[in-house]
Order: sequence, then structure tokens, then C-alpha cells
Amino acid sequence: MNLVFYFPLLLIVAALLASAIKVLREYERGVVFQLGRFWKVKGPGLIILVPVIQQMVRVDLRTIVMDVPSQDLISRDNVSVQVNAVVYFRVVDPQKAIINVEHFYEAISQLAQTTLRSVLGQHDLDEMLAEREKLNDDIRAILDAQTDAWGVKVANVEIKHVDINETMVRAIARQAEAERQRRAKVIHAEGEQQAAEKLVEAARILAADPRAIQLRYLQTLTEIAGEKSSTIVFPLPVGVAEALSRRLGNDDGD
Repeated sequence: MNLVFYFPLLLIVAALLASAIKVLREYERGVVFQLGRFWKVKGPGLIILVPVIQQMVRVDLRTIVMDVPSQDLISRDNVSVQVNAVVYFRVVDPQKAIINVEHFYEAISQLAQTTLRSVLGQHDLDEMLAEREKLNDDIRAILDAQTDAWGVKVANVEIKHVDINETMVRAIARQAEAERQRRAKVIHAEGEQQAAEKLVEAARILAADPRAIQLRYLQTLTEIAGEKSSTIVFPLPVGVAEALSRRLGNDDGD
């Protein structure tokens, strides 16, 4: 009879002891409230609370990896893109994280999404693809400044993917192909210009000494003779023709 009477009382005492004794791990802290007012931050280790009078909220101090959902935005050059990112942050002040904001994880997630759209919308598509490190630093700085009042430190932000639709992919491919063709034409034109300059310089050197022209003429004949040809037609040098004319003229005079 006595056992039946004391059994509910024993259950109540056990429940009170279970609610009064808490164990916090090394990476956890407990924000303790006493009659609704903030009392202190305790932990890690064994924590003893006054039942009913004191309540505790656990806070994890480890770095949290948050995946920011894909965001639709329009770049400064009017290109529709989808961008997602990942945010690394941790709680550095448990009191602020519990008292100053409701559900700090959800608050940071919403802030990260709006900041991602706001910052990337101010840049062109080329900047999103080529200057990703700078954009990561800009987004991190904004998030870190705004979450400081929540007792949260944003360590890093990484843009994972910048996705564009198939139509824009084809347009970018055509633009890249046109750019490659333009560069090829410019390089070809520069080569032609340099070749022309060298030819003019060679002509100037050959014109300075008639013997150089004769040597070049003989070299050309040698190259032609080395080819598989049965008939070779070549012009008579002007100097040789003049010498023959003078010789024939002298013979007629004699």
C-alpha cells in the first residue's frame, strides 16, 4: 500500500532530477534563463538547474555549413541566371544568438539568399564567372557585418554554380567563336604586315648593290633546277641583255 502511494511521488522526483541535471559537450554551451530573465551562459560539462525556476537552451558552437538554395536573378547586362552558394558560419556569442534573433539559422539563410541576389545583380555575367573570389569576399563581408549583432561569425562564402539557360549558352558560344575568328584575322593581318615590311627591306638592300640581285637570281635558278621539270623558262637579266647589246653593236661596227 505504501509502495503504491510513493510510486507517483518517486516518478515526480526522478523527472525533476532529470530536468535539473544536464551534461553539455565540449562544443556546446547552455544559455540559462531564471524566471524568464537571462542569467548566464554555462558549460561545458555537468550543469545543475533549479527545476521550474531555471530553463536552459543549448547552443552549438561548431562551424555550420549552410547550403543557400538556387536563386534566380538578372545580371547587370540583362542575363537571367541561377546561382547557388554555401555559407560557413559559427556562433561566437550564445547569449546574442538566442536573445537577439529568433531562430538564427533561418534568419541567416534568408539573409544569405537576399544578399546573394543583391550583390550578384550588380555585376555582369563575365564578372560572375571570372571574379568569383572577389564576389565571395563581398558577400561574406556583408553577411558578417549584419550577423554581428546576432553573435554569429561568417567565416566563408563560396558561390558553387552559375547556371544559364540553353539559349544563352548558344549565344555565348557564338560570341566566343566570333571572337576567335576576329583574333585569327588580326594575327593573319599582322603577319602579312610584317612580311610586307621584310620584303620592302629586302628589296631596299638588293637595290643598293646590283651584284646582290645577280646572286639572288642565280639562287632562284638553282631552286628551279632542283624541281622535277623538263622545261625551264627564265627571263634574261637586264644587265646581261645590255652587255650583249653593246657587244653586238661593237661587232657590227667592226
